[in-house]
Amino acid sequence: MTKREAIETIDKRSEDIISLGKSIYMEPETGYREIKTSEKIGKIFREEGINYRDGIAITGLIGELDSGREGPTVAILSEMDALINYEHPDADPKTGAIHACGHFAQLSWMVGALFGLKEVIQSLSGKIVFMAIPAEEYIELEYRKKLIEGGKIQYFGGKQEFIRLGELDNVDIAIINHASSDTPPRSTWIVRGSNGFIGKRVRFIGKTAHAGAAPHKGINALNMFNVSLTAINAQRETFKDEDSVRVHMMVTHGGESVNVIPGEIDIEMYVRGKTIEAIEKTNSKVQRALKAGPMGIGGEVEIETFPGYLPLRANEKLNRVWETNAIQILGSKNIFFQESIGASTDMGDISHLIPSIHPSTGGFGGELHSRTFKIIDEEMAYIIPAKIYALTVIDLLKDEATLAMEIIKHHKPLLTKENYIKTLNSFVDREIWPKKN
Repeated sequence: MTKREAIETIDKRSEDIISLGKSIYMEPETGYREIKTSEKIGKIFREEGINYRDGIAITGLIGELDSGREGPTVAILSEMDALINYEHPDADPKTGAIHACGHFAQLSWMVGALFGLKEVIQSLSGKIVFMAIPAEEYIELEYRKKLIEGGKIQYFGGKQEFIRLGELDNVDIAIINHASSDTPPRSTWIVRGSNGFIGKRVRFIGKTAHAGAAPHKGINALNMFNVSLTAINAQRETFKDEDSVRVHMMVTHGGESVNVIPGEIDIEMYVRGKTIEAIEKTNSKVQRALKAGPMGIGGEVEIETFPGYLPLRANEKLNRVWETNAIQILGSKNIFFQESIGASTDMGDISHLIPSIHPSTGGFGGELHSRTFKIIDEEMAYIIPAKIYALTVIDLLKDEATLAMEIIKHHKPLLTKENYIKTLNSFVDREIWPKKN
C-alpha cells in the first residue's frame, strides 16, 4: 500500500512536476549562478511545508523529511546548472546557457519523489534529504576562480563544496539519476563506474610582432601550442585501453589579429581516466608535453592544475535496489547495464565516501551536451524516474530501514573525508616553464 500511495500521489501531481521542469529548462543558469532555479525549488519547499536551508555553496538548497523514527539518512540529489552551447536552438541568446544535460529534469524527479514520499514518510524509518546542488558542469573556470579568490567557494564542483561544508557528513546513502543520451525508449541504465578527471588551464606566452613585416621579431605562442599538442598526441599510443584515458581541450584565447604574431594562447583542458592512478600518470605525461612548445619555439608556458572529479564507484547492492524498482515500472527488457562511462561527474566524489549510485534513464533524443538534445517522451523524462526514486527510498527505509542498514554495514568507503580533501588538494599546482631565476 505504501508504494502504491506514493505512485498515485506522483501521478496526481504530474502536471506540477512537468511544469517545474519546463520552467527551469526555459531559464537556464550556469554553475553558481542558479538564482532563479534556487528560488523555484525554495518556493516548492515552502508550499509543501518542508524544512529547508538555502544559500548552501551560494545557490544550493537542502530540504528534509523526518519520519520521527530512528534510522539512516538517505539523500536524493539533483543538479541545478546548465551548460553552454550557443548552437542549441533553445540556448539563451545572451549567455549560451542551455539545459542540454538534463539537469532540469533531475530537479523535477527530486520534487516528484518528494511529493510521493511525503505521503508515506510516517511508514518509514530515518530521514530523507533532498539536495539541489549547483555547478556540476566544470565550466567557466575564470569565473569560479574569482569566487575562490573571493572566499565564496574552495572547489569548482558543487558536490565538492557540499562535502567540504559538511552537508554530507550525516548522510548515509546518496542517490542521483541522470538523463541518458539519445535514448527515447522507456529504459534505465545501471551504471557501475565512470571516469574521473583533473582540469588544467594553460597559457602559452610568446612575443607579438608584425606577422608580415617582422615575424622574426616575434615568438609565436600558437606555434608553441601546436608543438605541445603534437607531443600530447604522440603520447596517446601509451595510454592503456583499460584506463579509458581521455585528453581534450579547447582554445579560449587564440591571439588578437591575423596580422599579429600571437603573443598569448590560452587553453582549458581535461585529463580523464578510470582510476586516480591512471589520471596521475597521464597528467605527468601531459605536463611534460606542454613544455615541448616553449622548448622548441621559445617563450614560456604557465600551467595551472585544479582538482576535477573522482571516478564514480557505484554501490552494487544499492544499484540492485534501483534495478528491482525500475523493473516494476519498465519491465526487465528495458533495464540495461554499463560497466563504466567515459564521462565524469562529481557524484564520483561522493561515491568515495558513502554508498552511492548514478543510473540514467531515457525519454530523451539527441546527444547530451549537443544542439540535438531534447525530450521525446514527457512521462519518461519527467515522471517515471521520480517514481523509481520514491520506490527505491521506500525499500531502503521500510521495515525499520533493514535494507539501508545492511548496505551501510557492508559498504567500505574508498576514502575518509579527511583523505578526500587531501586528495583534492594534492592536484592543485601552478608551474611556469622555463623557471625564472
